[in-house]
Amino acid sequence: MNKQPVGDVAGKVILACPHGFCAGVERAVRIAECMLKGARGPVYCLREIVHNRQVVRDLSSRGIIFVKDINDVPEGAVVLFSAHGVAPEIRKTAGSHKLKIIDATCPFVNKVHSEVCRYASEGYTILLVGHRNHDEIIGVAGEAPDSVVVIEDKTGAENVDVKDPTKVAVMTQTTLSVDETRNIIDLLRKRFPQLKTPAGSDICYATQNRQLAVRSVAEKADIFIVLGAQNSSNSNRLVEVAGVAGCKAFLVSEIEQIHAVPLDQVRVVGLTAGASTPEYFVRDALACLAKLGFVHIEECRVVDENVHFAMPAGMNA
Repeated sequence: MNKQPVGDVAGKVILACPHGFCAGVERAVRIAECMLKGARGPVYCLREIVHNRQVVRDLSSRGIIFVKDINDVPEGAVVLFSAHGVAPEIRKTAGSHKLKIIDATCPFVNKVHSEVCRYASEGYTILLVGHRNHDEIIGVAGEAPDSVVVIEDKTGAENVDVKDPTKVAVMTQTTLSVDETRNIIDLLRKRFPQLKTPAGSDICYATQNRQLAVRSVAEKADIFIVLGAQNSSNSNRLVEVAGVAGCKAFLVSEIEQIHAVPLDQVRVVGLTAGASTPEYFVRDALACLAKLGFVHIEECRVVDENVHFAMPAGMNA
């Protein structure tokens, strides 16, 4: 793809806006910080609270104990559920161990849980579009394991069999590529004309906004850097979106990795951060790029965000 003119200024960073924390991640981190302030004993968190190693390292250094299995939490202890949500079986186990549950599940993820439960109760097969091993999909699918079929790609959509083609619903992971998901749902709709879809997109506002910003910047950049973790679905989708827009993109999870990005002959770097990447990591990346000669910073803002989620009852940030 031919890039649009960017002027005579060399060594420029175009920062895609919005970027970084979404409302669900911000809420989850605030909940964790509140737990640390008021804790009278250890606070455990089941898996990563958000998919970002800087956030996890910071909270771990301040006292939160991250575990991979609910059975690793001592009986009667406090356990925090991550922004990705959990399956009912996890809640049942936590209850049997008399754990005090603090739920940081993103409200948008909770919406998908509720929709799956509703359709399952009405006898529908739910086609859940997403990545099979992602924490969010594991939790959502666990709501109705006998009714949910995970669809990871077009091939899955083309080959899936259902018991009643007239009673099929589709739900999606909240952090997917908007375009890819649309294509899969269009394919499913052709196969199942009576396909039920949610009233609004399951893909969250932040995912859509960050992808839109990346598309806009990719038209002007020679190369793209996405700040985010390797296991962050939304960060990986941003890499894909930049690539589809014609701009080679690199996922950077640690600042020193910027030095491995091929910046020779590059005049304009596009920069964004996944929805679980803290703003201080963006600042550190800009400082690193400045040392490499990319001293001019331009923001490309496609939309303003003003979404905030309430904290759990009785908890103040």
